[in-house]
Amino acid sequence: MAGIVIIGAGQGAGQAAASLRQAKYEGDITLIGDEAYPPYQRPPLSKAYLSGELPIERVYVRAEKFYNDKNIDLKTSTRVESIDPQAKSVTTDSGETIAYEKLLIATGSRPRKLSITGSDLQGIHYLRTISDVDAIRESMSTARNIVIVGGGYIGLEVASVAVTSGLNVTVMEMEDRILQRVTTPEMSAYYHNLHTSRGLNILTNSTVNGFTGTDKINGVLCKNAAGEESEIPADLVIVGIGIIPNIELADVAGVDCDNGIVVDDHCRTSMQDIFAIGDCCNHPNPILDRRLRLESVPNAMEQARVAVANMLGDDKVYAAVPWFWSDQYELKLQMVGFSADGDAQVVRGDMETNQFAVFYLKNNAVVAVDAVNSPKEFMICKQLYGKVVDPAVLADQETDLKTLL
Repeated sequence: MAGIVIIGAGQGAGQAAASLRQAKYEGDITLIGDEAYPPYQRPPLSKAYLSGELPIERVYVRAEKFYNDKNIDLKTSTRVESIDPQAKSVTTDSGETIAYEKLLIATGSRPRKLSITGSDLQGIHYLRTISDVDAIRESMSTARNIVIVGGGYIGLEVASVAVTSGLNVTVMEMEDRILQRVTTPEMSAYYHNLHTSRGLNILTNSTVNGFTGTDKINGVLCKNAAGEESEIPADLVIVGIGIIPNIELADVAGVDCDNGIVVDDHCRTSMQDIFAIGDCCNHPNPILDRRLRLESVPNAMEQARVAVANMLGDDKVYAAVPWFWSDQYELKLQMVGFSADGDAQVVRGDMETNQFAVFYLKNNAVVAVDAVNSPKEFMICKQLYGKVVDPAVLADQETDLKTLL
């Protein structure tokens, strides 16, 4: 009898398989992933796994034996080639056809690649998978000069590990400031100062024109805002310029796609009995009153739970305030909501001490927070979201934030 097939074996997919068994679903569960590993966490890859603090077993979402014990058919190193919504089946690269009663697409995303002169040289890496990080770690053991292309969170997390390892590191960012797409000028400046004070070289308004080397990378050709060209020595390059949602399988099968696989508030796609979750899906958020595609673990995990409930006949709506985190050096940044939604900001604490929170307000209602080494403020903000507050009271560190709830 056909059961539930899950395409993709990331954190969301792993959570979905576990949630199905927790909900006492007794049918077949097939979990198909194109990597050689069981579902694992991606956030530690650019941090604790890269630095060697975390062994591979600790990166797995659950121990490998869990899938056996729970009678989940985990097919690793297997790629789904096509979905047939009429026949309700998927076909893998080995030619196997697997029937489904319900299908969950959790195909995630892949790194955006550079296609410029020398981009196929050895020593140029992208960071998305365990294998990617293993290769980067091996290269780092002999590298002296690292260039990171892209000043987003992934790039800066890798930079903090590399700088701490004593390497000479340059981050190149084409925008006016690092983290420009995701945070305010004040937070960009804070992180810029933090990194440069630790010895990181940051070049903004810099575009990469090409790479030099015969077989292996030895330099990065770049151009600054004034149009001046230069070459930065590099024996290791890590590119982090964003990701592309993996929608092709769904798209070819006739599922509606638009900046991701389009789903409703129940994680259902346009095709009957096909659901989608995580980085690859574009979903409505009733709290933010708009559609969005989120690259976030909490989003994928919560969508997995909602999709499973609805696959099993429940009527559950996905409505959550987005939240994220980033570890750089000994600092943990925790974020709720989007700072761009605010029209005013209130700093609680002192940025100089590396322990503070910036609250973002719209018409005095809390719409976001960036909390650095301030877990209490972060937790309270998750509860304060949407509530109107007095900015002066919020800024006053003597105020117990719980009183604002």
